Amino acid sequence: MLLNLARRTLKPQRTAFSLGQLKCLSSTHGASSFISATNTTPDATPKISCVLELKDSPGALHDVLKYFWKYDLNITRIESRPKTLNALGEARFDFFVDFEANDKNAPSVQSLFASLESMTTKALILDEKDVMWFPRHLSELDLIANRTLDAGADLESDHPGFNDEVYRARRGELAKVAQEYQWNEPIPYIDYTEKEVETWAIVWDRMEGLLDKHACSEYKKSFASMKEHCGYGRDSIPQAQDITDYLQGRTGFRMRPVAGLLSSRDFLNGLAFRTFFSTQYIRHDSMPLYTPEPDICHELLGHAPMFADQDFADFSQEIGLASLGASDEDVQKLAWCYWHSVEFGLCKEGGEHKAYGAGLLSSYGELEYACADYRPAGGTDDRPEIKPWDPAVASVQEFPITTYQPVYFLAESLNDAKTKMREFCENLKKPFLSRHNPNTNEIWVDRPVKRKNHPAATEMEAEVKTA
Repeated sequence: MLLNLARRTLKPQRTAFSLGQLKCLSSTHGASSFISATNTTPDATPKISCVLELKDSPGALHDVLKYFWKYDLNITRIESRPKTLNALGEARFDFFVDFEANDKNAPSVQSLFASLESMTTKALILDEKDVMWFPRHLSELDLIANRTLDAGADLESDHPGFNDEVYRARRGELAKVAQEYQWNEPIPYIDYTEKEVETWAIVWDRMEGLLDKHACSEYKKSFASMKEHCGYGRDSIPQAQDITDYLQGRTGFRMRPVAGLLSSRDFLNGLAFRTFFSTQYIRHDSMPLYTPEPDICHELLGHAPMFADQDFADFSQEIGLASLGASDEDVQKLAWCYWHSVEFGLCKEGGEHKAYGAGLLSSYGELEYACADYRPAGGTDDRPEIKPWDPAVASVQEFPITTYQPVYFLAESLNDAKTKMREFCENLKKPFLSRHNPNTNEIWVDRPVKRKNHPAATEMEAEVKTA
């Protein structure tokens, strides 16, 4: 839940092939082609990364790779980039190669690059880069999941449940479940109380008709399917594990329990792994149509159905991948883009404005206010400003967190929203290009990096200061 912004090693094979044959290999982020990946523990084996520029000719890559074999340097990754033309119109390809080595000045490494000098138009070693810490494997989300900016049971004095000891105890109980969860375990089943289900039903009854009228078609398709496969209905609160099982089979997304609000960086880092940090508590029953913070009605009615749509899932992951190792300034830009899209985004459909943002899809008043062409709507005669979806504008557009949004961004479609977000992310000054490997649940980057400010070390420093 985002803070509401207040191995297998491979030796080179003796097979000749042209560089052009590599163009069709799949890519995910940074417009690069993945040939082979290794290492189950990204930081475990010392490696050197280099970039080689070659002419596009049959057997060119094979002729280069044989020298890695000659000098007994084990390749762990090869990655191609799209073909370019030089000033003479000659085709060139860039290849990024990782190989196991402790020192770039080692005799074997020096001999390798001396041999490659006459065979390449460019052969450069990429120096290690210091970056902000980010998770490299799904298991490392355990290191950030409990770095909440609030505790599940510690409520503000104006919270409807502040003086309800039973409610506070329940929040503490659910917070403990989230805090004890680990990445490779099934999400624990929550036995929701009769009062909690009644609160859910009130929200469900108020939202269902409005969702049918104002939600985008992608949402309605997923919502109908989740009624059938995930236990969605007014009389029971869906379980996070059932939703995860459903999403995994469609877009590869998963839910992960969290006790409270996370920082923008930590939350967005989770999206890089197609992981959505979700609360499991529900709003106080005294005000079932109001919540001062995201709760399970917001997460499961607003967010979860959209993650079953491929374009939306890809869109969300684009933001997450761009957040890895990013500067604080760029993380804020990405978080504001997230706010104006994943939380409050609109898209065109049949000449009307439809909602795909979870903040709208879980709020009966603001959903009507943002989408209806009549007035009054959402209890007001006011009308919001509608701007075309442009991440560069959205990334600096300020917003309130306690009132209806005065500005909404309208995409031509979910695919349009994704395409423009990808273009925006590619133009950020990223310290590296990143890719998520869904088969190994790892993040690969195109150069050696040194992650600083490790979460465990930060927590230890804080404990020492307070001791």
